Amino acid sequence: MNYLSVKEVAERWNISERSVRNYCSSGRVPGAFITGKTWNIPENAEKPERSNKSSPAPRNLLDVLKEEKRSRIHGGIYHKIQIELTYNSNHIEGSRLTHDQTRFIFETNTVGITNKSVRVDDIIETAAHFRCIDEIIDNAKTKLSEKFIKNLHLILKTGTSDAKKDWFAVGDYKKVPNEVGGSETTLPEDVPTEMRLLLSDYNSKENVTLEDIIEFHVNFERIHPFQDGNGRIGRLIMFKECLKHDIVPFIIEDDIKMFYYRGLKEWSREKGYLIDTCLTAQDAFKKYLDYFRIPYRD
Repeated sequence: MNYLSVKEVAERWNISERSVRNYCSSGRVPGAFITGKTWNIPENAEKPERSNKSSPAPRNLLDVLKEEKRSRIHGGIYHKIQIELTYNSNHIEGSRLTHDQTRFIFETNTVGITNKSVRVDDIIETAAHFRCIDEIIDNAKTKLSEKFIKNLHLILKTGTSDAKKDWFAVGDYKKVPNEVGGSETTLPEDVPTEMRLLLSDYNSKENVTLEDIIEFHVNFERIHPFQDGNGRIGRLIMFKECLKHDIVPFIIEDDIKMFYYRGLKEWSREKGYLIDTCLTAQDAFKKYLDYFRIPYRD
């Protein structure tokens, strides 16, 4: 490789020597290096384009997720979130798929060989959960609505054995009363009203905080609007709203699920249990962001 001086490059590019030095010192001339006070510039270096535009805003997590999703980049934060959020959220709800099987489904659209039986519903809901994550990335900035929430449920439960039951409403609110953790939930006939009130109150907040998002989740789970899938839909909503408001999101991993359940149950008496659990999960997620060099607000 032959190298040229600043003067030679300035004449070739028809610009001042000062401009050449500025290009080099700002890293805009690939391969250029300095020896003492002299810049050595590759002879095949091209003149950087001059831009009058202001510097773009720093990319946040949502920007990166949209870019990696669009470009189908493997091994990045989008890839990581798809596997970790799907595996942990499904596993909390009883999925028997392993972490490796979840990853295999995402990466190859096939199921890894195993000597144990695998439930078809687990496979269907795993693939569907990947699509739900895409849905929250694509619609992260939109206002939370009944239509959006019902669509997540439709994506998650379509094709499952539940969808074949006459009394199971896929993509719509429950028809039969249900309980969660031994506690009663909102009766089917009251769900539409309770959901509208919950969404109206939440969407009226001017500056949404992490605690607001967690509180919405608690109330959503207490209403338990769907026959099944409420936990997964609720955790997807929390992730979406964190992305929308540029708050570091979090994944409730299987090893802290008992603290998570306790926090949900104790919210009315002591909010700290659930908030601390979510902050712990948030700290774990920050390690992902640090590894992939994605800036975030503390």
